[in-house]
Amino acid sequence: MNKLKFILLGFIFGVILIKAEVISWFRIQEMFRFQAFQMYGIIGSAVMVGMLSVWLIKRNKIKTISGEEIKIADKEFSYGNIIGGSMFGIGWALTGACPGPIYALLGSGIAVFAVVLVSAVLGTFVYGLLKDKLPH
Repeated sequence: MNKLKFILLGFIFGVILIKAEVISWFRIQEMFRFQAFQMYGIIGSAVMVGMLSVWLIKRNKIKTISGEEIKIADKEFSYGNIIGGSMFGIGWALTGACPGPIYALLGSGIAVFAVVLVSAVLGTFVYGLLKDKLPH
């Protein structure tokens, strides 16, 4: 019963993604073809909200609901991020979906995205096998 709030929040988030057409393959293709600003505006807004949130958490030393301190570790630059980010972007452009909306697309009845989900899970598994040999 305690997890019900997270399931409800995920459901609401999925509905928002669908209604905002963020999961639309056509919207994503428009973005990669530089034909529309909608996705850039949504992604840019998300980045700004994330930056503001991290800044507020660090500045005000905000704690979790259970009272634990939130620690955000600094990260070092790695060329692996560029390689991984490029692979992520290519996959996003080819499939028309990043990992989050895959579930919303499946939930909205677009069954072909089961292939994308299986591929994403398989890619994660392969990364787990190879992560010690990859640049980090």
